[in-house]
Amino acid sequence: MFQFLTDPPPFLFFTGKGGVGKTSLACASAVALCDAGKRVLLVSTDPASNVGQVFATEIGNRVTAIAAVPGLSALEIDPPAAAKAYRERIVGPVRGKLLESVVHSIEEQLSGACTTEIAAFDEFTALLTDQGLRSEYDHIVFDTAPTGHTIRLLQLPGAWSEFLEQGKGDASCLGPLAGLAKQRSQYAEAVAALADGKQTRLVLVARAQHSTLREVARTHEELAAIGLLNQQLVINGLFPEDAIAGDSLALALWQREQQALAQMPQGIKGLAQDHIPLLATNLVGVESLRQLLQPAAMAELSPVAPSCIQHEQPALGSLVDELAADGHGLIMLMGKGGVGKTTLAAAVAVELASRGLPVHLTTSDPAAHLSETLAGALPHLEVSRIDPHAETGRYRAQVLATKGAALDEQGRALLEEDLRSPCTEEIAVFQAFSRIIREAGKRFVVMDTAPTGHTLLLLDATGAYHREIARQMGGKGMHFTTPMMQLQDPKQTKVLIVTLPEPTPVQEAATLQADLRRAGIEPWGWLINHSLQQAAVSSPLLQLRAERQLPHIEAVEQQHASRYAVVPLLAEEPVGPDALRRLCQHH
Repeated sequence: MFQFLTDPPPFLFFTGKGGVGKTSLACASAVALCDAGKRVLLVSTDPASNVGQVFATEIGNRVTAIAAVPGLSALEIDPPAAAKAYRERIVGPVRGKLLESVVHSIEEQLSGACTTEIAAFDEFTALLTDQGLRSEYDHIVFDTAPTGHTIRLLQLPGAWSEFLEQGKGDASCLGPLAGLAKQRSQYAEAVAALADGKQTRLVLVARAQHSTLREVARTHEELAAIGLLNQQLVINGLFPEDAIAGDSLALALWQREQQALAQMPQGIKGLAQDHIPLLATNLVGVESLRQLLQPAAMAELSPVAPSCIQHEQPALGSLVDELAADGHGLIMLMGKGGVGKTTLAAAVAVELASRGLPVHLTTSDPAAHLSETLAGALPHLEVSRIDPHAETGRYRAQVLATKGAALDEQGRALLEEDLRSPCTEEIAVFQAFSRIIREAGKRFVVMDTAPTGHTLLLLDATGAYHREIARQMGGKGMHFTTPMMQLQDPKQTKVLIVTLPEPTPVQEAATLQADLRRAGIEPWGWLINHSLQQAAVSSPLLQLRAERQLPHIEAVEQQHASRYAVVPLLAEEPVGPDALRRLCQHH
């Protein structure tokens, strides 16, 4: 038995970035516990939940027995629906009483990730504190745990509502708290259950990649800082050494993962750890879930004939051809962490510069190996790195010096908590980026790690910078451009959404696209990274994985993107100008 399932407490939470396999592990764990004679309720709060698909049962927002697994029931909390109902509780009473523009602004404040998460927590708080459920089930397994930020918000003193009513809080992540309808004592009880190691275990799920392990280390520290200490680490999807089968790409992937594990951040090295090998099968159905936690029972893989690709898939180079024709402009790469935005931003910048075009590549990636690799290495290319930590510190200090100056001690403490929200870093970094955006009229500015659509809307709504400039300049007949206007102008800005050919990353990218459209920004194209379609692989495991990528590539082409490019998974890490240019080569 794996350590994370040894002597499990009543509540098991699986947390981690999209695409690391949280849902599969949560489902497999629930099945394993039922196989051991336990009664289990499996709860998913994942917006891209496919629990129903995994068990071939329609589940939805009600407790549903899973016929194929005696003792197992499941429930899917729909976070967007929960957030919508939550928003309506707050906005409903003021609709028709306040100006429509004010109501719209309140709705926008409540449209971000924090609201969705708090609304979902609002729903599963009931599950954490329901004594009837506790007596009915031995274990409740949660797919997707609340972040440390959300839990900290719920620990705030009762004064937050008064703080908000007096207009001292900004339109950020404290906003969602205005609508918490349940008793604070119930939240306190839920948070206490999370912090009690006898009741709750948090399973941090990661892949053996430097960026994912750094992210998990941050999550570990954030949760530990608020007293959630009962944590274990699962490294999922490790390439099995015996599946290399003389395949050079398979060998390179295995070596890359081993190096990432050897260089794991110090903070998580000491956690109890389990390693789960990569499977080729689709994790649908009870038997494949049982296989996930019993890898010894994994059937021998037999080679498969690679699929006939129906048509030539466009390469990154073909998109760069289109971009280069403009001669200058802002190119923003957006996407969830771990999909390879930084590398692809560098690849686009290097390819443009190698054509003799002037380029400024700017990144807020904490792993600054790009600037080391590229600085001075290429003519026509300037590389700058924005330090998110320093920018966020500067922004917080500025807000505390202005908004916080007139507040009492309690009000200041609440404002400081508000400024610890995930949105704050995005706003601070975007302000730093805004200083560079102006250069895009004369040369290419390639920008990595962009804010979400929600944050862009917040910037527009709360900073009031855009409207203030419009008010001052509009009456004078003067021409002006704000950063927001520049982002919304397809002639000036091209947004590229980066994803992987896997279900959760594609779903998350589609959500980001919808967010951007709400902010009046239409994505120009999509980049599908780490494709195995072009690789001549002999490893049966990689051949099967290549087969499984195809439907997701087709979904991007047919449902989501006006134009797209497929970027191959290379055997060597794409570091340095030559390797980066290889990502752009026409297939």
